[in-house]
Amino acid sequence: MAMAATLARRRAAALFSPSSKHLFSGTKYSWILSRGFATGSDENDVVIIGGGPGGYVAAIKAAQLGLKTTCIEKRGALGGTCLNVGCIPSKALLHSSHMYHEAKNSFAHHGIKVSSVEVDVPAMLAQKDKAVGNLTKGIEGLFKKNKVNYVKGYGKFLSPSEVSVDTIDGGNTTVKGKHIIVATGSDVKSLPGITIDEERIVSSTGALSLKEVPKKLIVIGAGYIGLEMGSVWGRLGSEVIVVEFAADIVPSMDGEVRKQFQRSLEKQKMKFMLKTKVVSVDTTGSGVKLTIEPAAGGEQTTLEADVVLVSAGRVPFTAGLQLDKIGVETDKGGRILVNERFATNVPGVYAIGDVIPGPMLAHKAEEDGVACVEYLAGKEGHVDYDLVPGVVYTHPEVASVGKTEEQVKALGVEYRVGKFPLLANSRAKAIDDAEGLVKIIAEKESDKILGVHIMAPNAGELIHEAALALQYGASSEDIARTCHAHPTMSEALKEAAMATYDKPIHI
Repeated sequence: MAMAATLARRRAAALFSPSSKHLFSGTKYSWILSRGFATGSDENDVVIIGGGPGGYVAAIKAAQLGLKTTCIEKRGALGGTCLNVGCIPSKALLHSSHMYHEAKNSFAHHGIKVSSVEVDVPAMLAQKDKAVGNLTKGIEGLFKKNKVNYVKGYGKFLSPSEVSVDTIDGGNTTVKGKHIIVATGSDVKSLPGITIDEERIVSSTGALSLKEVPKKLIVIGAGYIGLEMGSVWGRLGSEVIVVEFAADIVPSMDGEVRKQFQRSLEKQKMKFMLKTKVVSVDTTGSGVKLTIEPAAGGEQTTLEADVVLVSAGRVPFTAGLQLDKIGVETDKGGRILVNERFATNVPGVYAIGDVIPGPMLAHKAEEDGVACVEYLAGKEGHVDYDLVPGVVYTHPEVASVGKTEEQVKALGVEYRVGKFPLLANSRAKAIDDAEGLVKIIAEKESDKILGVHIMAPNAGELIHEAALALQYGASSEDIARTCHAHPTMSEALKEAAMATYDKPIHI
């Protein structure tokens, strides 16, 4: 209750406080007061470099808070990697490929007779592109509605308060701002000796636009992106092999859930080569050849494929910003160092999203953006990085929030675990899609929920009840005593909560 009250007061202050100059007076943030806010035709209050999930959300929120705002985006289309070549197009293809797979393999079981089912890749890609186009236009509409000035071009620092923009129409302009936020996102991480041509050797961007279904696809990297894209093309008919240097897929996932997840993917004919190092990747006349060896060293072997997807992670994108010119500090990985208010070491310059430490997730970047501009507007922003949900959008999906069982063990906390299989959930059985489970980890003495992990067809939608519970310090009993509609898959969360004290109903 104390935590809930504290959060409620914090949010009320952020929404209703007319001024919070007292937050900065006499502190290391006192320079914020001296810079003031612009009015009329003066320079911008806020300039944001980057129009991805962090940047465009920050721009809209800043404008809503009464700050004169300009957003600079080099792509010429808002939404960043996520909307244009990441989260959104991949989910479009995941959905389309799932529909094809269901039509081919499950319709007859449900009494639906289909004479033939064929893949039309161009039509599938067109649907994906249509979805992306509509959403990017929607963000431009929101900019106009909220009076955000939108500059299409590549921005770089001239000083801590000036950004030079090479516009996409070939011109150049200088944008001035009292506060400048770097929100330039991340880029694909390359591997030594591998040249991505986006045709045979592709990044996630190229994997979203393959013109035909490859007979054999090799994915380098068993993280979120690699497994999702492997699932897309595997459902459409590709033989998929995933090569991973580590001993496990998705190392950040709860170990018990990970094992079930891998078994599920293997049943879908996805093959895994773990503890395997990629030595080289070369194109041939008919495809691509990989040279691999055991991660611990040993005899080299070769694999051949039509297409290789390099999915070894992402790195902060700050090239060309001239951060060194104004003295912005970064860590060894190129991430911009910020304090709890997203301020860099240079007064007036901030950073959010993938360019700073933390999970590289669109929704985390959005939260950064809102909190950062709330601070600039004299309000109290808030992001709890321990409670950022993560979702793998395969089928079934896997979603998590809070700590894994391994993390709780490492902390030496006494805990209890409650699990409930989807095989015992009536809705899952009714639709014949019952592979998965819900797992809740709760502190033994207080019953406070520490982590929730879900493997289910719609795990990404189910996880937010758990996220809200963790945000307000709820116990497993709180969820167990909350009435859940029947029949729904969310009842599995209630049952898992009951299972933490050995009182589930349906197992």
